[in-house]
Amino acid sequence: MPSLPVLKTLARELVSRERSPRRTEPDLVMDDPEKVAAYTRAGREDGVMAPVYLFHCAQVCEVIRPGDTVVDLGCGPATQLAMVARLNPDVRFVGVDLSEEMLERARAYGAEQGLGNVAFQQADVTDLGFLGDASVDAVFSTVALHHLPDVDHLERTFAEVARVLRPGGGLYLVDFGHLKSEKSIEYFAYQYSDRQPELFTLDYLYSLRAAFPLADFQRLTDRHLAGRARVYSTFLMPFMVVVKSPPRAGEVPQGVRAGLAALRAALPSYHRTDLQDLRTFFRLGGLASPLLG
Repeated sequence: MPSLPVLKTLARELVSRERSPRRTEPDLVMDDPEKVAAYTRAGREDGVMAPVYLFHCAQVCEVIRPGDTVVDLGCGPATQLAMVARLNPDVRFVGVDLSEEMLERARAYGAEQGLGNVAFQQADVTDLGFLGDASVDAVFSTVALHHLPDVDHLERTFAEVARVLRPGGGLYLVDFGHLKSEKSIEYFAYQYSDRQPELFTLDYLYSLRAAFPLADFQRLTDRHLAGRARVYSTFLMPFMVVVKSPPRAGEVPQGVRAGLAALRAALPSYHRTDLQDLRTFFRLGGLASPLLG
């Protein structure tokens, strides 16, 4: 059963007549080194986003297989990418980001994690010219698409994904969905404000405001990825939206299953509650998470 605050937010979204506008993200002022360091720490896989990283990691692991070449669009500092890559040492990953500053952090983190199966490429996700047609086995992107300035850029990204992905390839694109009520947006943004740096909370708030509506994901999937992927969202309230291909043929390696189980067991109780909420709302929306038990 989802937690009471989440149920209250769901009820608000169901009855609200408000239509909060999409607002592109402003730049965060990050001129205090201590605040930047705290922000970076909070965003790592053992921080406040731990259950979310684990959920997405399990979903990505369903659509990749040993020997694949896999591209992560908008990899940022490579927190999610590193988690997936550690569990899948026989997969070659390419992290793509437009920001050289982010890629510097990603390379440093990859080296810190001892990852030899990850490379990085500076590129715009709307123009993956360094990749040939049907040249990769799988594509994923986790909570990065809302950074795009408008829906035209989102469509160009979907078109590029369709171009570079091999027939029958794996796909997992996930991002926030745009909520109707500003109060609902603020609830999720400030849900853990007592456990995270102020900059992290503000970034979360701006990200939720910049999210694209569920209808945009559905329309672009129908146009560019019909028959290759399906759109899912959290039940009744599109707090998160997923575009996912069917699981790839073949067994998920036992090492992946064991690694996911260990990560889940290590979560503190409050993060296990958050993970269960996410799993429940996606399951009710049609997206199961069998690798999480």
